[in-house]
Formats: sequence, C-alpha cells, structure tokens
Amino acid sequence: MNMLTKFESKSNRVKGIAFHPRLTLLAASLHSGSIQLWNFQMGVLVDRFEEHDGPVRGISFHSTQPLFCSGGDDYKIKVWNYKTRRCLFTLHGHLDYVRSVYFHHEHPWILSASDDQTIRIWNWQSRQCIAILTGHNHYIMCVSSITSKERDSAHHTSLIAARCAQFHPKEDYVVSASMDQTVRVWDISGLRKKNTTAQPLSFEEQIQRANSGQADLFGNTDAVVKYVLEGHDRGVNWATFHPTLPLIVSCGDDRQIKLWRMSETKAWEVDTCRGHFNNVSVALFHPKHELIISDSEDKTIRVWDMSKRTAVQTFRRENDRFWVLTAHPELNLFAAGHDSGLIVFKLDRERPAFSIHGNTLFYVRDKYVRAHDLTTGSDTGVISVRRLGSQYVQPRTLSYNPAERAVIVTSPADNGLYELVHLPKDMGSGEVRDSASEGKRGTGSSAIFVARNRFAVLDKVAQTIEIRDLDNAITKTIKCPVQTNDIFYGGTASVLLSCPASVVLFDIQQQKIIAELATPLVKYVVWSADNAMVALLSKHTIMIANKNLGQSAMVHETIRIKSGAWDDSGIFIYSTLNHIKYALPQGDNGIIKTLDQPVYLTRVKGKVVHCLDRNAKPRSIPIDPTEYRFKLALMRKNYDEVLHIIRTSNLVGQSIIAYLQKKGFPEIALHFVQDKTTRFDLAIECGNLDVALEMAKSIDREDNWARLGQQALKQGNHKIVEIAYQRTKNFDRLSFLYLVTGNPEKLAKMAKIAEMRGDQMSRFHNALYLGNVEARITVLREVGLFPLAYLTAKSNGLLDLAEDILAQAGLNEDDIAGVLPEVGRATLRPPPVVTPTFDQNWPSVGVTESFFDRALAAAASGEGAGPEYTNGDDAGDRGLDDWAGEDGIAVDGTAAAEEAEDAWDLSPEAEHEAGGEEEEEAEAADDDLGGAIVPGIPESELWVRNSPLAADHVAAGSFETAMGLLNRQVGAVEFAPLKPLFLSIYRSSRLYLPGAPSLPPIEICLRRNTDHAEPRSVLPVATLSLQSITAGELRAAYSAFQKAKFADASAIFRSILHSLLLVITTTAAQAAELQELVVVCREYLIGLSLEMERRRLSEDPSTIKRQLELAAYFTHCRLQPAHLSLALRLAMTTFSKAKNYSTAAAFAQRLLDLSPPPPVATQARNTLALANRNPRDAVEIDYDLHSGSFDICPASLSPIYAGAPSVLDPFTGAAYLPSYAGSLCSLSGVTEIGRSATGLKSQP
Repeated sequence: MNMLTKFESKSNRVKGIAFHPRLTLLAASLHSGSIQLWNFQMGVLVDRFEEHDGPVRGISFHSTQPLFCSGGDDYKIKVWNYKTRRCLFTLHGHLDYVRSVYFHHEHPWILSASDDQTIRIWNWQSRQCIAILTGHNHYIMCVSSITSKERDSAHHTSLIAARCAQFHPKEDYVVSASMDQTVRVWDISGLRKKNTTAQPLSFEEQIQRANSGQADLFGNTDAVVKYVLEGHDRGVNWATFHPTLPLIVSCGDDRQIKLWRMSETKAWEVDTCRGHFNNVSVALFHPKHELIISDSEDKTIRVWDMSKRTAVQTFRRENDRFWVLTAHPELNLFAAGHDSGLIVFKLDRERPAFSIHGNTLFYVRDKYVRAHDLTTGSDTGVISVRRLGSQYVQPRTLSYNPAERAVIVTSPADNGLYELVHLPKDMGSGEVRDSASEGKRGTGSSAIFVARNRFAVLDKVAQTIEIRDLDNAITKTIKCPVQTNDIFYGGTASVLLSCPASVVLFDIQQQKIIAELATPLVKYVVWSADNAMVALLSKHTIMIANKNLGQSAMVHETIRIKSGAWDDSGIFIYSTLNHIKYALPQGDNGIIKTLDQPVYLTRVKGKVVHCLDRNAKPRSIPIDPTEYRFKLALMRKNYDEVLHIIRTSNLVGQSIIAYLQKKGFPEIALHFVQDKTTRFDLAIECGNLDVALEMAKSIDREDNWARLGQQALKQGNHKIVEIAYQRTKNFDRLSFLYLVTGNPEKLAKMAKIAEMRGDQMSRFHNALYLGNVEARITVLREVGLFPLAYLTAKSNGLLDLAEDILAQAGLNEDDIAGVLPEVGRATLRPPPVVTPTFDQNWPSVGVTESFFDRALAAAASGEGAGPEYTNGDDAGDRGLDDWAGEDGIAVDGTAAAEEAEDAWDLSPEAEHEAGGEEEEEAEAADDDLGGAIVPGIPESELWVRNSPLAADHVAAGSFETAMGLLNRQVGAVEFAPLKPLFLSIYRSSRLYLPGAPSLPPIEICLRRNTDHAEPRSVLPVATLSLQSITAGELRAAYSAFQKAKFADASAIFRSILHSLLLVITTTAAQAAELQELVVVCREYLIGLSLEMERRRLSEDPSTIKRQLELAAYFTHCRLQPAHLSLALRLAMTTFSKAKNYSTAAAFAQRLLDLSPPPPVATQARNTLALANRNPRDAVEIDYDLHSGSFDICPASLSPIYAGAPSVLDPFTGAAYLPSYAGSLCSLSGVTEIGRSATGLKSQP
C-alpha cells in the first residue's frame, strides 16, 4: 500500500479541511484566519476568503447548494457562497472558539461544536439556533494536553471543550468528542420531527421520553444523550460514525484510537489501536475498505486494519505535524492538513488491470478476473486472485494469451508478484477458480506474454529478463541492455524496455537492440489492432510511433494522461483527468468529450468508447467522431469522404475553421462560415473572387475593396478590379486600367470627372492617355505653365495655338529666340488600340477550381444569380455616373454596355450544342491539364513538427509556438528582450541566392543534420552553442568584471542568460554545463546588482549601514576565486573604514583561505591584527556571520535565511521574497517569479 500524492500546497497551518461532494473543489481553513478554495485536480487556487478574525478551525461544504460554512476562534459561524464569492451571513451564539461545523445531508441544519461546552444546531435558512446540546461539563485534568492544542488564553484552561461533533450519515444521531475524555451519542429524532412535521411529538412520545430520562437540564427532549462512551485516558479529539455499520471510531490525546459498536440499547468498546506516540488528531473510516486512517502530531498518517486492529502502513513526514484529515464522499481520495500546508492523496492505484482480445474484455475487479462481452454486455467472474499479494493492493497488470487461454496477473506487493492461470474452457458456466490452487506464482515487477508458450518476467533489482514457459520454468535469462523500469509487449519475441529517458525495442531471440526512441518515462503502451502503430503513454506526453519505433508525432498535455485506445481508422483516442481526446498520426489533437470523472479506455468502436471507471465497472460512452474523421480524411486526401462529411454533418465552430485555414484548405472552410468578414478573408485566401465580391458589397468597407482589387489584379480579373477601384475612388489607377484595357470611352469619362473634381493633374494624365493634345495644352495654360504649353503646341504642329499662347504671355517670337531650343515634330500620342480587352478578363494567373468547389457547385447549381457585373448594366458605367451625380453634374453619352461573354470559356448554350464526344474530350483535358500543382510541406513546418526545442521553432519562424514552449519550460512572459535573438536565429538559418532578374532570391534552409534526408528527421542549423558563448561573451563578461565595468558586465551576463534559452545541446554533459552556466550568470548578476547599488549609495553618508550590508552580501555570491578575492578585499576595506573591525576580520580570514598574493595577504593580516586589538563593530548591521550560506533576493537585495519563505524563478533558480511572486525576474527580465514550469529543455 502506497500513498500516492495527487496534490500538495504550501501555506500556513491548516486546521480544517473539506472536499466538495461533487466538484473538484477543496476548502482549507488556516490558522492565519484565511480560507483557501482549491481545485485539487488542476492544482490551482480558485479563491481566498478572509473575514474571520483569528484561526479558522472548522469548514464544511453543502451537498447541493453552492455554499460552505466555517467556524473560528472569533466565536462566529459564517456561511459563504463560493460562486458569488462573499459571506452571506454570520451566526452568533457561541461564547468561545468554534471547533467544528458540518452541514446536515438532508435538512437545512448546521452542527457546530465549541469550547463553550455546547453543541449547537442551526437552521441556516431561518438563521436561528434550533437546539443547544449540553452535557460536556467536566473540568480539565491535564494542562499539557491543552497546551498541545494551542490554547492561547489562560482562562480557557478551566473549561472542557467540545472538540468535534458530526451528524450520522443516515440516522438521527450526532456524535461528539470532548476534552472531558468522553464520546457522546445524541438522539435528535425529536428535533427532526419538530422541524419537519406539522405536529409536535405525541403525548405518548413525550411521556416515553420523560420516563426514559432522556431530557436535558432544561427539560428539552429535542436532542438527548443516547450513549456516553468512556474509555479514553485523556481528552478526545475526534469521533465519527462508520458510513454503513453501527460503529464509531474515536481518538485523543492518550495516543489511542478506540473502536466502538452500538446497538439500539447500548454501546461498548470493541478494541483499541495503539501505535501513535503523540496526540492523535483525527481518525476516520475508509469509505470502501475495512480500514481506519488516522493522523497525529507525531507527524505520521497511519492505516489500520479494522478487523485485526493492527497498523497496515505508516506514512511519515519529516517536519510537519498533522492536524486534520478528511475523506472524499465519492472518490478514493483523502486530504490531510499539516503545519505547512495540505496534501491530497489516495492509498492505492485506481487503474484496473485489463486486457482485450476481440470482443472480450478481461479485467480485474475486487481481486477477481472477469470476462466482459462488449457486444452482449454479459459479465462473468472466471478466476479469483484474492491471495495474490496484499488484500488492500489491487493487481497492476493483466496479460492475456489467446492461444493457451491463459492470463498473467501481476501485483506490486512484496516487491512484485505474478501469477499464471489458465482460464476455464466454459467461462459462462459460472465456475470461479482460485488462482492459489490452479495457478503458478513467481516474483517479478513485470510479466507479459511474448510468444504462444513463453512469457517474460522482469527482475528490476537484478536488471534481468527471465523467459519462462507455461510450466513457469526458466528457459533463458537475459541481462537488460539498459537500465529498465518496466517491460511491455513489443511484438512476437520482442519486448519494449521502458528506460528513464527512452524506450528500447529489444529482440529476445537475438538479444540485441532493434530500435530506440527518446521519450519521457513510459507508463503504458497501447498497440493498434494490426500492430502497425504504437502509442507510448507518459505522465504528460504521448509518443505515436510505428512498429519499428519510427516517431510519427508527439502530443503534450498539461494534465495527466490516464489511458488510450486505437480507433478502427488509425486514430489514437486517449483520456485525461477530465477529457476524452484524439490524436492524429501527424500530431494534431483535439477534445471529443468532457468527463466528470476519469475513465480508462479499453476499445473504440464506431461512435462508442468502451471503458472502465474507477470502480472497475465496464461502461460505454457515446462520442461524435465527425471532427477527427474529417481531419484524418483531409490529411489522407480522401476528398470524397471529406465531401460526404460536409454534406451530412453539422461540423461548425471557430476551431475547425482555424484548422482548415492553417492546413491550407480555406475553400473548405468557406462552406462552414456565415460571418461576412470571415467569409471575405477566406475567399481572398483561396482566390474565390465571386464570394469575395459578394461579401465586399455586403460589408462595404474601403480596406476590403482595396484587398479585393489587389487579389483580382493578381488573377487578371480586371472587371472586379474596376469595381474595386470605383468603390475606393482610386481615380489614378482606374484611368490607367482603362488605358491598358483599351477603353477610350471610359477614359473620356474619367477626364470629365477629373474636370468636375478640379484635379488638374488627373486631367493632364487622362488627356495624355487619350492623346488629346488640345486638352493637355488647356490644362497647362490654366495652371500658368505657358512655356510647357507653348512647347507642346509647337511640337505637335499647332502653330496658331502656339502664337495665342505667346500673346497671352505678352511675348513674341523675337523674345524667345535663342532662349528655347529648336522644336521639332514630336507627339506623345499613344498608339491606336489593336485589340480592345475591356470586355475580356486576362487569364494571366489562373485559379484552379478545387475538387470541393466543383462538387459543391454541382450540388448547388441553379441556386443564386451570378455577379452583377456579368449580367445587367455595366458596373463601370454606373460607377462613373454615380461620381458625376455626387457633384450635381450630368454626364452625357453614358449608355448600357452590351453583355459580354468570357472569351476563354464556352457559354452554357455552346456546351449543350457541342457533341457528346467533344464534351468528354474537353473534360478529360481539364482533368489532365487543369489540376493544381500541390506544393510540398515547407521545411520550416517540418522543423516545427520534428523538434520540441524553442530554438528550432524560432529558426522555423514559428515565434508563437517558440514563445509557448519557453512559457511552459521556464515561465517566460516578457519576450521583447529576446526579439533580436529571435530575428538573428531566423536569419542565420537560411541562405539566399540571387535568382533571375525581377524574381525573388532562392531560399535555402540550412540543416544541422545534413546526413538525414527523411522529412521527420530534418532540423535547422544550431546558431548558438555553448562553446561560442563561453569563448566569447563569458570571457568578455569576466574581463569587464575584473576591470570594474559593472554595468557592461551586467549587460553581458544578462545577454548570456537570454542566449542560453535558445542554445541546443547534444549530450547530457552539455545540458549539465548549460545549467551550470545559468547558475554562474545568476550569481554574477546578483553580485553586480549589490555592488552597483553600494556604489550608488556611497555618496550619501547616512546610508553607511546599508552600504556595509551590501558589501557583506557580495561576499556570499558564488564567484570565481579571483573575483571572490576582489569582493572580500572590498568588504574588508569597507568594514575597516567604518570601524567594524570584528566583521572585517572575518572577511580577512576568508581572504587568507584563498591564498592571495603576498601584498594582499599582508593587508589581510594587518586587518586581523587590528581586529584583535579592537574586536568590536561600530555600526550594527543586518548580517549574521554564523548563519552559513543564505540566498539573496535579487529584487530587494536582502538575505533569505534557511527556513524562511521564498519563491523561485523557474529559469535562473534565484530565490525571491514571497511578495515578489508573479512579478518579472530582475535578473533575466524575461521570466515570471514563482510560475510553475517544467524546466529548460535543450536536448532534442
């Protein structure tokens, strides 16, 4: 039996603790007066409540309402709503500390026990006290037991306290424990009848109560004492009922646990459990087994056999006394509060041992091997393994041999046991054999079948694998080639060896390693039905590989992975603590279903997941496999199935749209989206101009029209370009478009519009495009450019007009003679249009119609009209008229354009007129020549897939995933300082070769493993290395330190820290060297901060105390010996000047221990001599010479001595004061202090 810790938190002393009966919430009341609300499954603090004045000792959740109540040393009981996060009301009445509070499981009652010798029952709905139970009224006989329970005032030592009171889970009873050495059982049936029925007790019932003497001091019969249990020698701390049996367990300061039995008429002591050697705080019954669990101030939690009254197991804590213990009402979980926090644990693994073959599931429940038919649902027990190992330890694994109809069951008890048993031929007969008589037993931590008549057993201590036959005789013994923790089936005559950092495929016959795959410690292995794929399950990762351990993908989860099974289509389905998820072969994963409680998957068939729950009961959970089958079909390019899923399922959501965009299928995502903006973005991305035009008209925003015009121009669809330019009123581009398409009519309209707008430059351009010389001259004359107007008229042969211009300027031919050059005949008239193309689109960049576009268009034929520019009035004419209308000026000559037909495609009528053979040939040609050229996977994407290192993701340009990795590994939250490194690594991983003129350069990705050509193995070049950092930057930092250039040295050390985040190592030794370098940078940065702060304060004489402290702290940084010598000399000199000779002598002695040069040694000896003559310190400082090593908070530059609370930076390991938790690390400037992280990963 093991204590499996599921959650642990650090806090002040925990005095009360309670599980929520349905949710994964845990409430802890602290001695400091706070109440913490934890999600123990996710390990996060949900909320904190602080209204009590003093310690809070009791806490309880309501079973159905979002309420919990608490009681504390302020004599108050508070009822809280944890959803609204506030206290609803406070119950007043107790006159002393409230020790415990509990909600009733049915009635609106709260039960409280107090040091005022009373137990009170409250109605929390009416907020009234409805009963007061008195009777614990003896004096305390021993003061030491009170002291051990932290009583703070002297007057409390004269009263006996009710330590604990609880309701019976089913009957109308209350049990209470008191320091008067008694346990009392109270009958509250009268109170129930009084508060739940319209009539009070009958006259006969009242007479019967009165005659039986069951009334309290005041004649109250609502709650009366039924039994008084006496037997403890000192005060009783706890008493509780058994959930189903008429038993009570109690414990006290006499270090004993007593078991009591009660009947209708009496109660008596059954037995006593002895073993604790200090006060026992709590004892309770295990909800499912015949066990008693107790915790004590002797720092132990003990488990007792209820029938034998002996200790089964003891769990010891080094420094923390236990004060409280509780059990979850539904789950196999316990929680205990101690001096420095709380711990949530369970006593055994809940994962049932199982194996599946065909439609039969073999599994173990309650130490019986059972066979469950997955098709009919029949379930029968076949073998009893009750004698295998301890009765409290369930079997760990089960391996089934269909050829011999045998199973091997293993148990972790006694360092590992296994049992080989043959199953009965007729499993449906109901015959259950006992493995002790039928089977063969042996020792070994793991045992699996490896062939029809052979099985392998791992001896973990000796590191050997024994091959045995079905008679349990050893046929071969093999030495493990690597350090092995577990073995799994690896194929016929092969095993998978689980190592701390890898998995090895080992051939038993040839006794050689076939393959090895680096992965975290593997806990479970799941093979596909055809044994072609295998999933290796670790605590937080899943490695998917083929049968030769060729890695296919790796999936990482932030919470624990529980189990997995393969779908028929080759998708791995797995379960975590709260989800059922899927993982595709290339690594994409997603959520299928949310779970209330974890389950263990056994098989996935169609839309049903078969599994076992934590009670080892078979269950079937319906799922919707649409999403992962859709993604698998996309990955395998099975477009028929993709189309079928689109048509038959309701597959919607932002996640699927984002997935399709990411994977390069925007045309498919287009069919799932209704949002106009998203549809426009997808249409632009996939080149669907018709949809983009429709959405742009609906949205009608200038930026959308600009994007549409740009995309349409790329595809040569100048008609849509024209509409886009018109909507954005981009006149210059529109005029040029009309020029290049040969449309003089619209150019003339543009000239008139420019004249109406008063845009002279646009008028000149349009006149130039039209070849209208007179219009150009008119514009030049209007703007006063007479020389240009004259030259234009002269060069185009318009002599009369040229003379008019001279006359207008007040000149004649003689005035300009010799000034202007001779002008010959030169015209800028554009050439005539040979082939007008304004009625036809340019097919310069074709967009291939995808399979989905053709299929979906065929299904939706006849639904909806074509775009406006194809049929009806010409959009360009309407746009020009609209502009003219805006200015209130009519434009003559506008007429509807004739309907145009695309010159590159046949009209529908022409297609129908063509013969059947020609149609088939055209379609065949389209299929052969019109298909799209599908690009391969970019190398940068392969880098991201193949590597879990942030540096490789940066080299690939995937900065977002790199930042996510650094956030998980080292808690990085501020990435601005890393931007230059990111850009440098990205640029350094590529080589650019110049290509042909007007073409972009050729990009060549640089690899670090040039000998690997497989796509799954390629990785980017490693830009940063430890060797270059130590030879360059580190040497420069040391040099700056030696020269007292502290600001420069600090900047270099910080730069080294940033670089180490992105360094790639190849060996474990290099990884260890990297971690050492992080420590070096941390220590030097702290030391430099201390010295720079001391020098800043040196100008102010009033800060001499702080200067001395900083100088002293500097000597405790772990520096190189030469640099530490400088720090010690500085401290020795500084302290001598301040006349702190005693402390200066300590630094002098440390300096001499480093064997400094003779002049320095002489100076140190002189300081020692001076201190011997005057051994005193003039200035008292906060520095303990004899404290040994301590940490220095880099933010406050103050010491953190051993045992003091602190929080760590997840990257540098620097210790900070708790008040800096959540802030940015002052050393790196990148990471968040106190953030949970997995640790820097530098090896692929």
